Amino acid sequence: MTLSRMTPAALMAALVAFPVAAADPGKMLAQACAGCHGQSGEGLGSVPDIRGYDRAFFAEVWQDFREDRRPATIMNRIARGYTEDEVAALADYFARAE
Repeated sequence: MTLSRMTPAALMAALVAFPVAAADPGKMLAQACAGCHGQSGEGLGSVPDIRGYDRAFFAEVWQDFREDRRPATIMNRIARGYTEDEVAALADYFARAE
């Protein structure tokens, strides 16, 4: 469930339970990326470094994965599971990552 679809009570509970996520939803979402791309997007092995990606470029690449226009082993399936708001939050997070 995305933050925009949460009931007010559920949102309040999430904000109390996860104050860091409320301050930076991209950071919370990026935890799912860490297994392959590293904690800050630094890349691991043959997986690309995505730190400092331009926000628009990140969203464009994500859309290419989603629509099978970019070769991938798993990202084409992962990309379909995120909303536009979540992709924007990830793009913001990785654009700032060092």
